[in-house]
Amino acid sequence: MIKRSDLKIRFLLILALIGISIVYVFPLKDKVNLGLDLRGGMSVLLKVDSSSKSWREQERDINAAVEKIRNRIDAYGVKETSIQLQHDNKILVQVPGMVDREMIDKLKQIGNLEFKLVVDDENLIGQALSGDVPEGYELKSYRHTEDGEEREEKFLLEKEPKIVGSDLAESFIGYDQLGGAKVSLRFTSEGTKKFAKVTQEYTKRRLAILLDGVIKSGPPEIREPILSGNAEITGRFSMEEVRMITSVLNSGSLPIPLKVEEERSVGPLLGSDSIERGINSIMLGAAIVVVFVLIYYLLGGFIAVICLALNLLFILAGLHLFRGTLTLPGLAGMILTLGMSVDANVLIFERIREELEIKKPLSVAVKNGFNRAKTTIIDANITTLIAALFLYIFGTGPIKGFATTLSFGIVSSIFTSVFVGRTIFSLLIDLRLKKMPMLSIVPSSHINFVKATGVTIVLSLILIFSGMVYFYSNQDKFFGVDFKGGQILEYKITPPAEIDQLRSFLSEKGYTGLKIQDFKDIPGAIRVRSEDDISSSLSKTLKEKFQQVEELENTTIGPTVGKILRRKAYFAIILSLLGILIYVAFRFKHFDFALAAVLALFHDVLITLGFLCFFNYEISLLTVTALLTIAGYSINDTIVIYDRIREISPRMHKSPLKDVVNTAINNTLSRTLITSLTTLAVVVTIFILGGEALKGFSFALIVGIIAGTYSSIYIASPLVLLFKKSRV
Repeated sequence: MIKRSDLKIRFLLILALIGISIVYVFPLKDKVNLGLDLRGGMSVLLKVDSSSKSWREQERDINAAVEKIRNRIDAYGVKETSIQLQHDNKILVQVPGMVDREMIDKLKQIGNLEFKLVVDDENLIGQALSGDVPEGYELKSYRHTEDGEEREEKFLLEKEPKIVGSDLAESFIGYDQLGGAKVSLRFTSEGTKKFAKVTQEYTKRRLAILLDGVIKSGPPEIREPILSGNAEITGRFSMEEVRMITSVLNSGSLPIPLKVEEERSVGPLLGSDSIERGINSIMLGAAIVVVFVLIYYLLGGFIAVICLALNLLFILAGLHLFRGTLTLPGLAGMILTLGMSVDANVLIFERIREELEIKKPLSVAVKNGFNRAKTTIIDANITTLIAALFLYIFGTGPIKGFATTLSFGIVSSIFTSVFVGRTIFSLLIDLRLKKMPMLSIVPSSHINFVKATGVTIVLSLILIFSGMVYFYSNQDKFFGVDFKGGQILEYKITPPAEIDQLRSFLSEKGYTGLKIQDFKDIPGAIRVRSEDDISSSLSKTLKEKFQQVEELENTTIGPTVGKILRRKAYFAIILSLLGILIYVAFRFKHFDFALAAVLALFHDVLITLGFLCFFNYEISLLTVTALLTIAGYSINDTIVIYDRIREISPRMHKSPLKDVVNTAINNTLSRTLITSLTTLAVVVTIFILGGEALKGFSFALIVGIIAGTYSSIYIASPLVLLFKKSRV
């Protein structure tokens, strides 16, 4: 085993890592950075329209826009705001803790303030209203509410402004004689001179005040010259509207137009609910795994539990050390990692069992078990890391969080199972441990798996073909807003509303083409789907009808972004499978093995996709994440069998290849079933307790785990045999 001197060094290293991790992790509240989907907040991706400018002008304008956006958000007193430049001239704004529709509307406002004269020539006005606007003029609408009715007035304005935003020194909130909110303006010294000149020259004329090309109040008449350099914008504004206008004006005009391409926001209520559900899933999933390994492997199970606990600790420490963010999919990744990390321990224990069955001393059995399992563990986990890498590259926000957590979990799992587990075993053997009893549920088998290859391949082809036909004939139905654009809005309404009544109410208000449903996570919660951006108007409409309306979540994806995300999803899947193909071909020195493995992965992904469609789950970024996770998980099983084929081939060189394949599958069957069942149990807890947000994700994993276990036995290994035969 391990020398005592080396054993001491190992223990000191492990204790040091545990100590450092505890310092990094606790207290959890202060050390773990929660994503916006867990603590609530907004993530907005703004596209910069600067195609007509040189790259130097673009860079200058984008940097200026970032500062203007920061100033606008700072007006709300929000802390920990993140504003990042993205490639392709995009700005990502992340605001934790609050979901304010007004703030998002304000971010994309250019903030262009103009004072324009209203034309009072009846002939010119009549010409404009007839559809022939004279050159040098523009026809503008002013919409407002009067006596409870929506009204619209038309004004003909001179196109050239008399005063512009650069003439403004500051704006602030004021109050009229009736206590109503108004916007008070103070001009610069140069602006004061301009304003004084305009009011002197155009007394008795009306002066319209426009913000971003929209008339903000009924154009007032200039009754007398104003020399003080002060003005005001009045109207029936709410305090929120006044605060928005002043904030936009004070931050200055944006140098370039911005367009919201993607928005994801989660209210604090839904965020706290997600945390609670995530923690419950982790606790129950971990409890299932712990109880099983303790009962089945006894002493080995106790060591495995220590490794699982350290695995969780090291994942959290890694997140803090590398400034990672724990998201809702990240929580799912952590739960999944707990289930998958059992695989490494099971591989080792089953190898030790094999050594003990041929009467090897425990010290030799443990040494051989770890040595023979180590290569398989590393190979299997590297292939999963390949899938996680492409998830990180092509994913966004929470998906990157899932890939990060999964990657930390894989690396930590290898370290705890191979290094920590062996160290503990060596210590126990050094303390005169002689026996390692284990239960055995799965007996030694001699099943002829290869014999059923023809039937299983035909069955798989039928499932894949029917699933793909159903998917392609209804793909518009199954693609979610992530991939086709649109909007999903979730609200909690008090008192709760009947869905049919709500549909009728919104239809009367002019909302058409909406899909409305309730969901069970939170009482009174509804989900609204729309192809258009209706979030601001819908919130106001609902507040007219109900006592309390709380925004839970908003996902808005522009059509262009949806196409880009769909393309990225295809790239992620294809490149992951290509990466796995190259790695397996390199490790096993045979292209047959790699091709069979990748075909088995395609099998698993396509069958899972088909079942998602059959059960009416939509295809979102999260379900694509599940598909890539399935690819990484499924290859684990296949690698284990391939490693066994490679190991036993020399001593069975006189036997037909089909006997070698059957022997390898039978030898690893116990490990395959145990790992699949424990991981499946964990994923089922996500499905049951994880909430609506993770239903499609966990369902895909359930189907994928079953398909992956099936394909590693009946597809991947038998395909190697078929490829070999085809060349004979």
